[in-house]
Amino acid sequence: MAIANNRLTTEEYAQHFSDIHPPFQNREAALVEANRCLFCYDAPCIKSCPTGINVPKFIKQIATDNIKGAAHTIFLSNIMGGGCARVCPVEKLCEGACVYNLLHETPIRIARLQRYATEDAITQQWRLFERKPATGKKVAVVGAGPAGLSCAHVLSREGVDVTVFEKESKGGGLMTYGIAAYKVTPAFCEAEVNFITSLGGIDIQYNRELGKDLSLASLQQEYDAVFLGIGVGLARQLHIPGEDLEGVVDAIRFIYDIRSKGYPAVPVGDKVAVIGLGMTAIDAATQAKRLGAQEVTIVYRRTQEEMPCTQAELDIALLDGCQVRWLAAPKAIKGRGAVQQLECSVMQLGAPDAGGRRSPVDTGQTFTLEVDMVIKAAGQEPFTTLVSHEQLQHRQGRISASPHCATNLPGVFAGGDCVNGGREVVDAVQAGKDAAAAILGYLA
Repeated sequence: MAIANNRLTTEEYAQHFSDIHPPFQNREAALVEANRCLFCYDAPCIKSCPTGINVPKFIKQIATDNIKGAAHTIFLSNIMGGGCARVCPVEKLCEGACVYNLLHETPIRIARLQRYATEDAITQQWRLFERKPATGKKVAVVGAGPAGLSCAHVLSREGVDVTVFEKESKGGGLMTYGIAAYKVTPAFCEAEVNFITSLGGIDIQYNRELGKDLSLASLQQEYDAVFLGIGVGLARQLHIPGEDLEGVVDAIRFIYDIRSKGYPAVPVGDKVAVIGLGMTAIDAATQAKRLGAQEVTIVYRRTQEEMPCTQAELDIALLDGCQVRWLAAPKAIKGRGAVQQLECSVMQLGAPDAGGRRSPVDTGQTFTLEVDMVIKAAGQEPFTTLVSHEQLQHRQGRISASPHCATNLPGVFAGGDCVNGGREVVDAVQAGKDAAAAILGYLA
């Protein structure tokens, strides 16, 4: 497998990983877009946002040059509104619900306007919120990802002292370690975490992992309540021959290394196969191409109609020169010590399951791809061993929580990917808000 640092110059890396959704170039461009908004009564864009951001209100505030007010409106509903403006699949959320779509016109560029309203607030650390007087209550939050940070910020605003325990050396979770570098930079992620903690009352302790450096029982004794926002981070295995060959990596680790080690330090093959077609698979495929891979083939066992990624995400991969082999499933990885071939089964869609989704069925036919790297992006698995050891009730590793985020353990709440199995960043932010409301009720 070739090494990336022999491929591209510093200038080429900068060009390949430049901002894929650049902000408005100036104030006038933002005002023109803001004034396109119809400010709908009962706006569908609000309903389609998992955090319920009052989109017409913040756009009206931009149109009247009240940027600080627009930022406050956004952060009141979504404290990670700046990051979400960069990574949210807005084409199936707020922008997808814009009434301009019904008129066959370009929807309002809500994400770009949201980024415009929040950019300076984050980078310049605007003080938009004040803490209420301290209540004397202490809450432990496990995980400094979107769910944990969202929960911590709401609690701190209400005067609760929060200690966040994070197993990595930086906060932000998926935003920092699991998303393509051309969507959001590590520098921005760090600034966003600093903006959130600038409120006060939030202490993040890094390199502290549940199950290794601390236990749930000890947290229950020391704190008035505990919130678990540990996400899902274990790559799903393919369970096929050759999975242990050199050149087989999981997508989460591949993206993690790009963001933590830098572009030249990450090995990439000449001919790369990516297994899966979710957002993570797209991020892995496009970044492999941008690191210098000559060919990238995405292998997906269903058809385009069933793909979990959005069309906009797929278009990014196609424009980068990635190819897709539909109705194909990995059968075996072959090579002598290192990857040389990926053997795939030809699939066809069978009858719909209970959820209406047609399952792939092996036709018995196969084909072979000549590859020197395989990136596994077939989904992630919950921390089954960890949650079992901590005596949490769960469903195949997903923590069981009530509608009010309560677990089976007294004073312990959970939310985000560790409960729902993995959704969007914006869903995790809302889960953190819901848990904070439940915890405040519990503390009262």
